[in-house]
Amino acid sequence: MLRTRHPVRLLGGDDVDEALELCAQDPASHVFVASRIIDGAMGRGSTSTHGYFEDGRLTALLWTVANVVPVGTDPRARLALAERARKARRRCASFLGPREEVMDLWALAGDAYPPPRSVRDQPLMTTRTRPSELGVSLDERVRPARPEELDLVLPAAEHMFTEEIGYPPYSGSPTFYRDSIWRLIQAGRTYVVVDGGRVVFKADLGSVALDTCQVQGVWLAPDLRGQGLAVPMMAAAVERAMTEHASLVTLYVNDFNAPALATYRAIGMQQVGRFATILF
Repeated sequence: MLRTRHPVRLLGGDDVDEALELCAQDPASHVFVASRIIDGAMGRGSTSTHGYFEDGRLTALLWTVANVVPVGTDPRARLALAERARKARRRCASFLGPREEVMDLWALAGDAYPPPRSVRDQPLMTTRTRPSELGVSLDERVRPARPEELDLVLPAAEHMFTEEIGYPPYSGSPTFYRDSIWRLIQAGRTYVVVDGGRVVFKADLGSVALDTCQVQGVWLAPDLRGQGLAVPMMAAAVERAMTEHASLVTLYVNDFNAPALATYRAIGMQQVGRFATILF
């Protein structure tokens, strides 16, 4: 494996195993990056990931495609990687990851970016316990979406994204967005409840790696909220995720979203850390 004396360099195919070992030190925090690495993000010609080395050993890395995501960084690594974060401005829409790392990296590199629209504090939650083992009822209607249901899933996905981020998931052609939703469905990683010809509940597994899956895109139709439906639906999605994808289920949630926090706690999820997302 090629080594250099400079502490920071672009990572490539020869570094995949070492990068995954780094992510595996905290899979709940780093499943997003690990899943992209497994999908080939560090292949030939990629500029997605830079590593920080000490004594020839990879001790931290920085992902810089669509999001700036630090993995395993300490103050020295963040200082060394800050210039890479600054150079990623044109292709990244947010900083996200463990709160301390994100906020410190933003302090070092944020002057290269527009003023943030939102800075969010987000409990990181996990569970390895099936909700059914805790006596939580499961909504048996929850199931993986089918490929032919793409056009049913899209409105729910679009509504969730717009509600969460504050603007629609695409402008102009929806082709790329449709493809991203279709790929999740094809992989069996979108769970839905279909009722009355519409999707009324949706939850995606946005990242799967290291026997860990990260839930994202959780959405319940507004007209059904406040009726006690979220807990059994989410419990069923987590139960299926454990059976079909990974034994550790994780997610991060905005700290101001009290109903979501209550739902996740009710199905047995516990807070293990804090994330931050900086949107600009």
